[in-house]
Amino acid sequence: MTPETALADPLGARPAAPAPAVAPPRDRFAGVRRIAVLRAGGLGDLLFAVPAMQALMASYREAEVTLLGAPVARALLPGRDGAPHRVRVLPAIPGVGAAPDVAADVREIERFAAEQREEGWDLAVQLHGGGRFSNPFLLSLGARHTVGTRTDDAAPLERTIDYVYYQHEMLRGLEVAGLAGAAPVALEPRLGTSARERAHAAERCGADRPVAVIHPGATDPRRRWPAERFAAVAAALVGAGARVVLVGDGEDAHLCGRIAAAVDARSDRVRDLSGALDLGALAGVLAHAAVVIGNDSGPRHLAQAVGARTAAVYWFGNVVNAGPLSRGRHRVQLGWTTHCPVCGRDATQIGWTAERCAHDVSFVADVPVAAVRDDALRLLEDAAAERAR
Repeated sequence: MTPETALADPLGARPAAPAPAVAPPRDRFAGVRRIAVLRAGGLGDLLFAVPAMQALMASYREAEVTLLGAPVARALLPGRDGAPHRVRVLPAIPGVGAAPDVAADVREIERFAAEQREEGWDLAVQLHGGGRFSNPFLLSLGARHTVGTRTDDAAPLERTIDYVYYQHEMLRGLEVAGLAGAAPVALEPRLGTSARERAHAAERCGADRPVAVIHPGATDPRRRWPAERFAAVAAALVGAGARVVLVGDGEDAHLCGRIAAAVDARSDRVRDLSGALDLGALAGVLAHAAVVIGNDSGPRHLAQAVGARTAAVYWFGNVVNAGPLSRGRHRVQLGWTTHCPVCGRDATQIGWTAERCAHDVSFVADVPVAAVRDDALRLLEDAAAERAR
């Protein structure tokens, strides 16, 4: 039965529209029961691959989909609605979850690849960059079929599309899934939270007033909006009756402390949970929130995946690759800096096309407080209206 036949009008009056696709899908592979998906990187990188994995699971319903990924995947995904069936953590492979010049444990990589060949993969899917490093590793798994992205210097797979940097990561992943004949079931990631996570979040954040979560960090310092701007937004949210909950790890904890002190760290209306949440607990807190405010970061992407409204600050180039696709529940304010404020180097030429300068100054400091504040307050109002309905 073709997809068009399967979606036909039940009364036979007219055919329904074909299944949605980012690009015309190729034919499905026959006899696929075991699928490996390669995607390492951080939390955001993981979440961008979720729609492609969900498309593969929907198209190959008899197959088991296993993610070969980073430790963050094992910490977040197992047992969660919308997640792949299994997660295997990759060793430190140069250019695949580790820096290209890392001192690799060749024996460990070879052992892992040999172990994966024993799995008998029918289909291996490369969702990790342009393929210079990831395609040779994917080919070493010995799958019957391979699909993925490819730059000119990357090893060819059975079916490929050109890797062009400025493309949304989620849509790129879906286009790769389409190479295997898998149509999208969602354009953006959707993950469930457990009853335990939600109950724990209500206990930690309180259920007596709406919660606004603020995450002021980002892996790249250039993507960080100044902490004092977040503090001004936090004060406005407290004034509107919300409880502000601050989250983050590592350097983020210092930023959260500054925000709490600037608003009123002694007030019950501000709770600093930075450094106190594992990924599961963080997912629950984000799902509990009426609105989440942050930079372009893994926690912002996770907030969207678990159903929260978000108000975010992005560098304009990154919104192409990593921004939310809708604006009803997700607002974005853009920093328009094109050259490093210190050395003047062009920041729009990125990746392999130009070396990154060494300056870690904010490229989004030009985003005004009023714009983010108004987005956050509007989304807070929308959440209240939804609860009332």
